[in-house]
Amino acid sequence: MAGHPEDRAPALPAAVLFDHDGTLVDTEPLWAVAKRAVAARHGTTWHEADDLATLGRTVPESARLMLERGADGTVEGLTAELGREVAAALTGEVPFLPGVRALLDELAAAGVPGAVVTNALTVVARGTAAGAPEVLREVVSQEDVEHPKPHPEPYLLAARRLGVDPARCVAVEDSPTGAASAAAAGMPVVVVPGDVPVTPAPGLHLVDAHTDVTLDLLRSLLPPA
Repeated sequence: MAGHPEDRAPALPAAVLFDHDGTLVDTEPLWAVAKRAVAARHGTTWHEADDLATLGRTVPESARLMLERGADGTVEGLTAELGREVAAALTGEVPFLPGVRALLDELAAAGVPGAVVTNALTVVARGTAAGAPEVLREVVSQEDVEHPKPHPEPYLLAARRLGVDPARCVAVEDSPTGAASAAAAGMPVVVVPGDVPVTPAPGLHLVDAHTDVTLDLLRSLLPPA
């Protein structure tokens, strides 16, 4: 005899979709250093307030801000230069944040696929995905979409590339921009601590630390199969 619906175990996520900077890896300081260096080379400045103002936004938006302040060059040129700076700093072992490697191992053992969904650049995100290819099977960056975060397009595209229902996915984010994107795509969102607080809202599940994100937590956010 079948059990009651409430007796059924929570289903596995169809996929887990991760933001990149500040969620999977500690790259926000690297972007800050890169932006200061590139701005200085092109005749302008970059400050901590600019880091916070552009958190979760696309790299071309940072490039445009530099140009508005009188930097020489183009959006495309400055964007590429920023990407090269950060990619060069990420050579070697991937600097996964505490708890992330353990979570990726759990997902691999359970056969749950994942993707990196980011407003950063492909050249940077692919280096991180290569650190866990058994899970991080796709990368969707701002270069892949017409409408980057906070629009839902990046998360919807990632689910489509993995061949899964967005409503059966769980997203992991650290910024208001990214959380809004994933929530608009119709998936529950785990929000880890970031440089800019995320306001509690329906569909967002705020945790105290990256190490709080486990497969059991992700399963609990989905209805029973």
